[in-house]
Amino acid sequence: MGDSVRGKESKPFVLFFCLQQSYSVLKEDDIKQRQDDAVARVSTVLSISKVDATTLLRHYNWSISKVHDEWFADEDGVRNTVGLLDRPVAPISDVRELTCGICFEFFPPSRIVSAACGHPFCNSCWSGYINASVNDGPGCLALRCPDPSCRAAVGLDMVNMLASDEEKEKYARYLLRSYVEDNRKTKWCPAPGCECAVDFAAGAGNFDVSCLCSYSFCWSCTEEAHRPVDCGTVSKWILKNSAESENMNWILANSKPCPKCKRPIEKNQGCMHITCTPPCKFEFCWLCLGSWSEHGERTGGFYACNRYEAAKQEGAYDEAEKRREMAKNSLERYTHYYERWASNQTSRQKALADLQQMQNVHLAKLSDIHCTPESQLKFITDAWLQIVECRRVLKWTYAYGFYLPDHEQGKRQFFEYLQGEAESGLERLHQCAEKELQQFLTPEADRPSKEFEEFRTKLAGLTSVTKNYFENLVRALENGLVDVDSNGSSSRAAGSKDAGGGKGRAGRGKANARTGRIADD
Repeated sequence: MGDSVRGKESKPFVLFFCLQQSYSVLKEDDIKQRQDDAVARVSTVLSISKVDATTLLRHYNWSISKVHDEWFADEDGVRNTVGLLDRPVAPISDVRELTCGICFEFFPPSRIVSAACGHPFCNSCWSGYINASVNDGPGCLALRCPDPSCRAAVGLDMVNMLASDEEKEKYARYLLRSYVEDNRKTKWCPAPGCECAVDFAAGAGNFDVSCLCSYSFCWSCTEEAHRPVDCGTVSKWILKNSAESENMNWILANSKPCPKCKRPIEKNQGCMHITCTPPCKFEFCWLCLGSWSEHGERTGGFYACNRYEAAKQEGAYDEAEKRREMAKNSLERYTHYYERWASNQTSRQKALADLQQMQNVHLAKLSDIHCTPESQLKFITDAWLQIVECRRVLKWTYAYGFYLPDHEQGKRQFFEYLQGEAESGLERLHQCAEKELQQFLTPEADRPSKEFEEFRTKLAGLTSVTKNYFENLVRALENGLVDVDSNGSSSRAAGSKDAGGGKGRAGRGKANARTGRIADD
């Protein structure tokens, strides 16, 4: 199909090594064409009408092979199940008038219509029945004869003959959408306002696909593209971000309940004398939660509590403090990973906007200033495409790191090392593309071509180095960090320093256990 796009052509942001899965992006015309081709093929092979072929395919979720298998195994059984009767069950006799089975009025045969079963109904009742079914939703695609005891299918031909124009259009829309929604190999692009679908070739491997609208998503779970993190981790992370559990953790970590009304109170400054809000107004000590009337200079004044210190030494507050400390640590850990996840998402959105600005405005400007064809400025676009994809990957590595078990120290250290290498390389590339390029966009600067060529070499080199760093990171995560041995070291840790043809920042530093960034010794 002319408008469909093969996987490798429609996925501009994936610049990593990988064997791409084959997929096609389909516009509405492509879907209709595929649907018509399937109907024609089944109609020809089974020697049935296109209307009956459409009914069969829809029943078997548009699987041609399933239709053929079932039909040739038991044609009579299939006809009975789907409602494709080969002879009427209520033959119409040669009479002057017939009784409609719905309104029970008498009509001449010219005003009576029947499905393949032969049950007579007038045009008006048929129209009302079909229009009501279509307005009820996609279930109208499995429409049967109005007679309660009859299973005869009501096909597309009767809908086109008896339904109103509005209902015919709705029915055609439902039928078109059923090709995607009932077909296990095809899914709609989840981007808002996009009407394209993706036909995916079955098989294990990379499920990330990119639509014509430039939205990349995971074909398996339909969330945004999240390679190299698996769908289960993404699902847990998204649920955690939207759940109330972190609110409760924050309340537990940063507040204490009023001893009288039990409402949580946050203390962010001031002394230990707390007064609950109206109508409670109970006054108490923040440390020991005792009534403030029992406190004063003898108990430590406004900024200490001797009772609390004594009780703490006796272990009276151990459990409550332990729970609060655990909640605080859990909240801090989640906040650490979430902030970096969200920060990379924001950076990616900014990079996408910068990429569009570069393609629409700056490339032509650079071409004029430096007398260089736009085709020779592709290295700039490649750099921005790499930045966009790397920001996406880096974002999801923070979700991966959050769920990496703490007891697997070897894997965690290796992961943080690779993440730090990749992040350092990306920051250098992003800064070069965003900041250093600006000096070449001003006509008055009149930069010599030698400086621009040096910039070209630097940016292309950083793009290649960053690509290699992220290839190492993606490969390691997809393999489950299996390169880590029992001693917590990695056979590739040393080699990855030279991933881009030179030593990375980590070659003279160590991984920081909290951030995954590299700290200089």
